[in-house]
Amino acid sequence: MRFTAQNKILMEKEKIEPALYLIPSPIGDTPSENVLPAYNAAIVRNIRHFIVESRKSAVRFLSRIITDFNAEDYDFTELSEHTDEKADLSKILLPLEKGEPMGVISDAGCPAVGDPGSRAVEIAHKKNLKVIPLVGPNSIILSLMSSGFNGQNFAFNGYLPIKNGEREGKIKMLESRAYKENQTQIFIEAPYRNQKLFEAILKTCRGETRLCLAQGITTKDEFIKTMRISDWKKSPPKELGKIPMIFLLYK
Repeated sequence: MRFTAQNKILMEKEKIEPALYLIPSPIGDTPSENVLPAYNAAIVRNIRHFIVESRKSAVRFLSRIITDFNAEDYDFTELSEHTDEKADLSKILLPLEKGEPMGVISDAGCPAVGDPGSRAVEIAHKKNLKVIPLVGPNSIILSLMSSGFNGQNFAFNGYLPIKNGEREGKIKMLESRAYKENQTQIFIEAPYRNQKLFEAILKTCRGETRLCLAQGITTKDEFIKTMRISDWKKSPPKELGKIPMIFLLYK
């Protein structure tokens, strides 16, 4: 076997380059080995300081890829949607500034994409600190890949408004953009509101508009299907709650 730098880091535990490593985690209960390269685990084993969306989820993830994992040996700083936008995060990368590698871990999928971890990455760039993204699952990209929609021009719109009227207005605007700009529109919702959003889409969009539902990607509950709105009305899926879903609209 050819000896490369990557092989070496997989073969022995050694000091890694000081950087902010963006560490993807599995979606749902998908086994880590199904979606993450072994190289990621080798990197993670050399990091002691983590910025996480939630400590509980991070501990569960790390315990699955580090056999002798002990949470007390690690430092966790939570950075989530509940973190005050005005909070002083100037010292959040202090270990990295001192030459120690740090990692960012999302609750699921890739950190900093539809995820508050982007604030840490922004600070790293402002401080001229190196950022290294690692390969892993991202439900937004995977759903786009499997939708059959335009992968050259697309937009991720995050969460849509919750209030009736505002939500439908946003859906109508995104549908119009899909036609006028030839652009795939991607958005998400909290699992318990999936059904209401689906019904709002059926009520608001043209019959010929295409909708892709991508749910539980990479998990045993994975469901991905693209149909026109008129066909979804004839054959709606069963209850859509409980499992995270990506919605994609296209002409």
